[in-house]
Amino acid sequence: MPPFGLTPADHVLVIAPHPDDETLGAGGTIARLAECGIPVHVLAVACPAVATGNAADRLDEFDTACDALGVAKRDVAWTGARARHPGSCPRDLVTLIELDHSLSLHALRPTALLIPADGTFHQDHIAVHQAALAAAHPRGTCGPVPRIVLGYTGPEDRAWTAREGVVHVDTTAAWPRKEKALNCYVSQLRRHCHPRNLDRIHAFDMTSGAAIGTELAESFVPYRMGF
Repeated sequence: MPPFGLTPADHVLVIAPHPDDETLGAGGTIARLAECGIPVHVLAVACPAVATGNAADRLDEFDTACDALGVAKRDVAWTGARARHPGSCPRDLVTLIELDHSLSLHALRPTALLIPADGTFHQDHIAVHQAALAAAHPRGTCGPVPRIVLGYTGPEDRAWTAREGVVHVDTTAAWPRKEKALNCYVSQLRRHCHPRNLDRIHAFDMTSGAAIGTELAESFVPYRMGF
């Protein structure tokens, strides 16, 4: 059964600050939704690897990971100068998510929107969180707004910050697809005790699963839940 009462007639849009955040924060939920026939789309705002000249490799990782999760449409919006500091152009960031892309809210009219949660430490994630909330704010000018808005957290967020008022999604059956997608991001995974280590990510999901009596789960901060 799909989470949140969604059906194949609905669309889900995931806003990721960078390629990999969609998998680290919501990969199991994305895979579960896709398995249920619900179209899930990912708009990654910026590819920071442009600063080091490795953007092509990061984009390949993104595309392969999205395939592993069953993502329908995906794109990385900014790979040029703006990709270095996406928070430096907040107006452009809001416009991108709201109107100015084929995977924008206006173009897709998604039923559910997954965005970075607040309380993170990464400046790009903070900027994308604020812009996505602003873009999803009901204004009456761009048609329907998502009736479900949830904030996902990455491994570092779960390791270094405390959260209350979360929604848990059972991702037990989706773990093999999430693990496959995570392994696509060989440049972003870490070894040993880092929160982005594969074993640690699995342990975080086990902790979330314990809260609802399942083996594994992902946790989201609810910003809007309309049924």
